[in-house]
Amino acid sequence: QEQLVESGGGLVQAGDSLRLSCAASEHTFSNYIMGWFRQAPGKEREFVAGIRWSNTYYADSVKGRFTISRDNAKNTVYLQMNSLRPEDTAVYYCGARTISGGIAIGSEYTYWGQGTQVTVSS
Repeated sequence: QEQLVESGGGLVQAGDSLRLSCAASEHTFSNYIMGWFRQAPGKEREFVAGIRWSNTYYADSVKGRFTISRDNAKNTVYLQMNSLRPEDTAVYYCGARTISGGIAIGSEYTYWGQGTQVTVSS
């Protein structure tokens, strides 16, 4: 059973940066397709970014501001978030999947972390 643990969230001001980390417990991490999703209060969970092998994918709302990367030697995926906006406020979750398909489709992910809160003040 894979376990994912997110960290790096916090309270920042608009324009600041944060880097989220998601550490996996299994050494098969390199086989996973990894994604970051977020859920704001009263809203549905939404796709933020994904990485499949060396290919990266982003939601339009974060393109150019966020960067997803992975370090397979550390079993960790990162989300570098720059130029943060109040509308980026949400709980951020990382997910892992082993099957190909729609990287932005949360229901196709097998494993999820517990989430980390990101709050951006104006």
